Amino acid sequence: MTSPMTSPRAIRTAVLGYGVSGRVFHAPLLAADPRFGLAAIVTGDPERAARAAAQHPGARIVPSGDDLFALLDAGELELDLVVLGTPPGVHFDQACAAIERGLHVVVDKPFVPAVAVGEELLRRAEAAGVVLTVFQNRRWDADFRTLRMLVEGGALGRVRTFESRFEWWMPEGFGSWKDEATVEQAGGILHDLGAHLVDQALQLFGPVRDAHGELARHVGTGAPGAEQDAFVSLLHENGVRSRLWMNGLAAQVGPRFHVLGSVAAYTKWGLDGQEPALDAGTSPTAPSYGVEPPESWGVLGQDGALVPVPAERGDYPAFYRALAACLLDGGPVPVDPADALETLRVIEEIHAQH
Repeated sequence: MTSPMTSPRAIRTAVLGYGVSGRVFHAPLLAADPRFGLAAIVTGDPERAARAAAQHPGARIVPSGDDLFALLDAGELELDLVVLGTPPGVHFDQACAAIERGLHVVVDKPFVPAVAVGEELLRRAEAAGVVLTVFQNRRWDADFRTLRMLVEGGALGRVRTFESRFEWWMPEGFGSWKDEATVEQAGGILHDLGAHLVDQALQLFGPVRDAHGELARHVGTGAPGAEQDAFVSLLHENGVRSRLWMNGLAAQVGPRFHVLGSVAAYTKWGLDGQEPALDAGTSPTAPSYGVEPPESWGVLGQDGALVPVPAERGDYPAFYRALAACLLDGGPVPVDPADALETLRVIEEIHAQH
């Protein structure tokens, strides 16, 4: 059990990496929460460094993780928390460096490349008495929050099948580490999007009894051995069947959710709007943030009798609200890292089949 911080000051935080993860998600969410102070941003890219300095003038821009930890060791910088928005292949080493210095750690997904590595990281964090959590932000998507409400409220009756998709058309690739990382470095779409889709399935329907998958790597795209197209079928212990699709080369996409129950079904098209809103500079505190327009709502019922379901508000800031409550008040972590390991076990099992 980690003791809460006793000082009333803001939680001094460094974000490592200023690609999509750091720039779009973590830095804006931290900057919008007064309980955090964005003390440093780490990036070795000159263009990203200039952008970080302009967007967050109060943060110190540091060229590398090694430089950040050297500043800490020299007493030139004080931190309470580090957020890893770096490629997953370096998460273990960077998290260990932070834990050794008594710092709390947020790791973006994919968490780590392998279950054994994640288990060791959990052991080190527990031994050091620091908080370790994983940024599974898609738990706070508007559509997922709405679906969770419907499932838990019994609106579908007994759920029989859960279909979930993350698909888009990006034949040119991501333009980031994701285009180069091998499976051993947590590359491939199953590690990337599977970290969200499998986590959501486990959150809704619990442990998995059986898992299998189909993986495809298309000629001329991606790193050797890293798939760009994946299908996963999970049989949960409670009898629900989850079918999950991940595809970065889909010229036409399927429904985001298609959930069949004993009395009704729920179908939802389109992705949550929080990421593009943050990327466009919308503040997480804006009244419009996380609000889905009626034309994006999913529908509930049976064919011939479908009713639009008002979407719950998307709420990525909830992650950092919960983390602040954890660090300052001794509350629970926003995401138990053991959950990330369960998701990774499923991913490892499917990779082992190929």
